[in-house]
Amino acid sequence: MKNKSLSFWLFLTPTLVALALVVFIPVLEGLFYSFTDWDGLRFTKVVGFQNYITLFQDKAFINAFWFTVGFVIVTVILLNVIGLGLALLVTQKFKGSNFLRTVFFMPNMIGGLILGFIWQFIFTQGFQALGDALHVSWLQNWLTNETTGFWGLVIVTVWQMSGYIMIIYIAYLQNIPNEIIEAAKIDGASAWQRFTKITFPMIAPAFTVCMFLTLSNGFKIYDQNLSLTNGGPYNSTQMLAMDIVNTAYNSGNFALSEAKAIIFFIIVAAISLVQVAYNKKREEDL
Repeated sequence: MKNKSLSFWLFLTPTLVALALVVFIPVLEGLFYSFTDWDGLRFTKVVGFQNYITLFQDKAFINAFWFTVGFVIVTVILLNVIGLGLALLVTQKFKGSNFLRTVFFMPNMIGGLILGFIWQFIFTQGFQALGDALHVSWLQNWLTNETTGFWGLVIVTVWQMSGYIMIIYIAYLQNIPNEIIEAAKIDGASAWQRFTKITFPMIAPAFTVCMFLTLSNGFKIYDQNLSLTNGGPYNSTQMLAMDIVNTAYNSGNFALSEAKAIIFFIIVAAISLVQVAYNKKREEDL
């Protein structure tokens, strides 16, 4: 047992050291700097909770928070519904199902910045040309206001991540024994009854995982926001991550940026932990 314990810690130590250097120490440093007047190089005094008071009075931060919350709610719902739908589709036995899996997953292979610029061209040039040709007003002037900017970000995120979420659901769907499904068919259960009474309860752990991934990713999105709208017009589509970066590098207020990052971390961690705990309990009930 002693030898086993020693080997366990020998293998685990490099990971713990790397985690401490990359995550724990920077978080603690950021927490300390959030209570100072740090300018990115040095600090001269401790200002207490002044940065936290300032951030809650910052309209740009509050607007970015509510914009991000709305974005997260919509994308979490769409990604899980579409991802599960695609998984149910490609797990059916028909020719081309493996090809469709590849096609649906491919957008996830494209980097966020490149993807944002591609879709920016589609929205501003493709949609505009189509709207002019068909005389459809809602296709025109995309990304020029908060509404179209919001839905543009939603479309890009859902298009990129649906395939990834699909793969997770596929892994759980393929673990459902065929005997259970066949028995339900023999008993006369409809397709909807088989899904609600058998399939969905048995893939509940996948739902927990996908909810966590989509929630955390939705809050942390930066590159698509930067390349697609750059927070415009007039910061109306600026998300939390972009607001934090802009506070540091555009305004030069690194201490305030650290305070925003700490609050951001607390919000994301709290929501993610509550979601996981709630869904785990739901798994037991199902």
